[in-house]
Amino acid sequence: MNPWIEACWLALGIGVVLYALTGGPDLGAGVWNLLASGPRKAAQRHALHEAIAPIWEANHVWLIFVIVLMFSAFSPAFAVLGIALHIPIALATLGIVMRGAAFAFHAYGIHSARTRRRWDWVFSLSSVFTPILLGNVAGALGTGQIRVQGGVVTSGFLAGWTTPFAWLTGCFALALFATLAAVYLAAEARDAALGDDFRLRALVAELVAGVFAALVIWRASLEAPQLYGVLMGSGWSWAVQIVTACLALSTMILLWVREHRRARYTCAAQAAAVVVAWGLAMDRHFVLPDVSVVGSVSHASVLPAFTLVYVGGAVVLVPAFWYLLRVFKSRS
Repeated sequence: MNPWIEACWLALGIGVVLYALTGGPDLGAGVWNLLASGPRKAAQRHALHEAIAPIWEANHVWLIFVIVLMFSAFSPAFAVLGIALHIPIALATLGIVMRGAAFAFHAYGIHSARTRRRWDWVFSLSSVFTPILLGNVAGALGTGQIRVQGGVVTSGFLAGWTTPFAWLTGCFALALFATLAAVYLAAEARDAALGDDFRLRALVAELVAGVFAALVIWRASLEAPQLYGVLMGSGWSWAVQIVTACLALSTMILLWVREHRRARYTCAAQAAAVVVAWGLAMDRHFVLPDVSVVGSVSHASVLPAFTLVYVGGAVVLVPAFWYLLRVFKSRS
C-alpha cells in the first residue's frame, strides 16, 4: 500500500479510537443517568452531569475529524457509506443533536422542573440509542451484504444494518461505552459511597459487555463470514483478543479492590484494543468485500498535502485538548 494511503488510514483509525475513548463514555454517561437509583440517585446524576459538562462538545471533535478525513481522502467510500447506511447514520446524527440540545436545556435551568425532567429523558434515551446506532453501522460494514458495483450501491438501503449481527454489535458498543463511563465516574467521584455506586455499575457493565462480545462473534460466524474468518483465523487476532481479555480482567480486579484511577487506564486500553481488533478484521476495507482502502482514494496525489495538514492540526489540537482535560479534570 502507498505509504501516504497507509498514513491516512492509520490517522482514521486513531481518530476512531480517540472518539471511542472520549465521546464513548460521554454517551455512556446517559445510560447511568437513565438507570440512576438508590438513596444517592440525585447525587449520581449530579456527578455525571458535572463530569461531562465541561468537555462533551469537545469530545465530538474526533468524530468530526474522522468524517472530514473520510470525505477528503476516501470520498468514494464516504459516498458508499452515506448511501447504503443513510438511515442509521441519519438517526445517529439526530440522536447526537437531540442529546446535546437536551443536555443544554436541562443544565441551564431555563425551564420549569417538569420540562427539565422531560429534557432529562430525551438526554438519556438519545444517549442509549446513539451508540447502538453507531455500533450498528460498524457491524453492517463487515456483513458482506452491502454490495457495490462500479461505485454504485446495488444492495438497497436496508442491507447490512438490519441484521442481528449489526444490532448485537450496537448493543456491544453501548455496553462498552457504559463501562467506560462508569469507570471514569468511579475514578472522579469525590465521595467514597458515590464511587462505590459507579464501581458496582462498572463491574456489571463489564460482564454485560463480555456477553455481548461473545454473541457478536457467534453471529459473525453466521452473518459476516469474511470478517469472522479474518478475526478468528490469524495470529494477530488471537493476540489482540487475549490482550483485550486480560485488560478486561485487570479492570475488574482493580475495580474490586477499589483502585478506580488505575482501572480507568486498563479500561481505556481495553476499549482501544476492541476498536483496533475491529479495524484489523476489516482487512483494509471500508466495506467488505467491495470497498477497499486502496480503491477508495479519489486523488492519491493530494494525500501528502492532506497528511501534512493533519499533522499540523494535531500539533495544535492535541495539546489544547489535553489542557482542557487538565483544567477541568484535575483534582487540585
